[in-house]
Amino acid sequence: MSARAAWRLERLGFARVYRFVGGKANWLAFGLPSEGTDADVPRAADVVRRDVPTCGPHERLGPVQKRANAQGWNDCLVVNEARVVLGCLRFDRLNAAPETTAEQAMEPGPTTIRPNEPLAKLASHLREKQVERSVVTTPDGRLVGVVERRDAETRLAAESDRTRGNDAQG
Repeated sequence: MSARAAWRLERLGFARVYRFVGGKANWLAFGLPSEGTDADVPRAADVVRRDVPTCGPHERLGPVQKRANAQGWNDCLVVNEARVVLGCLRFDRLNAAPETTAEQAMEPGPTTIRPNEPLAKLASHLREKQVERSVVTTPDGRLVGVVERRDAETRLAAESDRTRGNDAQG
């Protein structure tokens, strides 16, 4: 079971929730440093935006919406006290009745990716699905930030230009 699912079960009152903790794959998924032939491959961690607005599940939407808008966002991620992503408040849900709690309005369990996701694969997926951003979390569900499709594509274009420049010199 995922960490997010475990946190959710605990929140719902289950007292004994267990989950598996991995090894090398988790190291990479946490976005920690690596070596080897793929170490220079652009990854989600290279362009992640950490300034995404967050709120707690019991916060009322009125203040949450004002805070998100003041930061220039029209959505907000719902996280618990450990910054585990519980849900997402997209524009339509964020604009629900101001007295509604984030937990009542959120879309639970948004799709997430890991910091080590190859940027080319991610950008292709976002284009194909016509999605503008993806939520990045650690394997235990803690928020890292979001990757904007335009940021991923810009980084990949710059990487391509850099690679072509090195090939022309060599």
